[in-house]
Amino acid sequence: MSIIASTGIVHTVSSIFQPVFHFFGWLLASFYQLVPNYVFAIAALTIVIMLVLTPLTIKQTKSMLAMQRLQPQMKKLQAEFKGPENRQALNEAMMKLYKEEGANPLSGCLPMIVQGPFLMVLYNVIKGLAATVTVPGRNGPTLVGAPRYIPTSSKMFHDLQSHVGQIKSFGVDLSLKPFSHHGSVIEAVPFFAFVAFAVFLQWFQMAQINRRSVKAGQPMPKQQLMMQRIMPVMFAYFYIVIPAAVVLYMIISTLVRIATQDILFRTGISNPNHERNKKEASAPLAAVVEADKPSTLNQKKEHPRSKAKRERKDR
Repeated sequence: MSIIASTGIVHTVSSIFQPVFHFFGWLLASFYQLVPNYVFAIAALTIVIMLVLTPLTIKQTKSMLAMQRLQPQMKKLQAEFKGPENRQALNEAMMKLYKEEGANPLSGCLPMIVQGPFLMVLYNVIKGLAATVTVPGRNGPTLVGAPRYIPTSSKMFHDLQSHVGQIKSFGVDLSLKPFSHHGSVIEAVPFFAFVAFAVFLQWFQMAQINRRSVKAGQPMPKQQLMMQRIMPVMFAYFYIVIPAAVVLYMIISTLVRIATQDILFRTGISNPNHERNKKEASAPLAAVVEADKPSTLNQKKEHPRSKAKRERKDR
């Protein structure tokens, strides 16, 4: 009974997301129409998704740097409000500190949470591209390509149909995984290389933020150091069990985040107080300009008779 119920839930969720699957499929087919290469189509789609998520990436970077910078102050508060009886006072002091410094301990996870639905949709679309069906024939059943979620009139649809369940690009079938059935060990090497490169990029992205904190002389939170060691291992397992096309999405999205963070660091936008500092810097100049303006409040209104007398004198 529970199996039937869970199957019904999965079917319902899948039905709700069908329009989204078809939209992403249409985007992929459109990019493929420009350049008939699956790597290009997936890369172009990834860049579009990352452009949408860029504001969250900026927010995540600001928050992580702010949390690192606040470590000494947080330790002082923890020492000041010791014991369970001061737990509420500690939480209030922490929240006040976060608000003043523009930090949010939860926003660091927000981009990964938001990116989850994109991964789910892309996984289903990639799986749909490699779909096949068995049709009866005179010489027995025949396996034919039956791509899902992309327009049937598109070039991508016809190419996938002719390749019967394969998403081949540069000689690699992107629908396969590292431990899928490969013709030889050499054919499996690109898939393991994909996973290794993706894991390295995940580590490098986290190390990029940590190195900046070290250069600024800020202590590294133990939790963040632990995440830098554990997260790549978790991602390694995830990359092994998904198709290479989805791993390609993760590689490109991580490269975009690394580039975005580098730009934020170089321009100073990653500083949580960047906007506040700009306002404070412009405040003295605005005060000087305002001081130079003639004050209309302190000016006395001239009586009409006095004005007429002054005008006759001027003539």
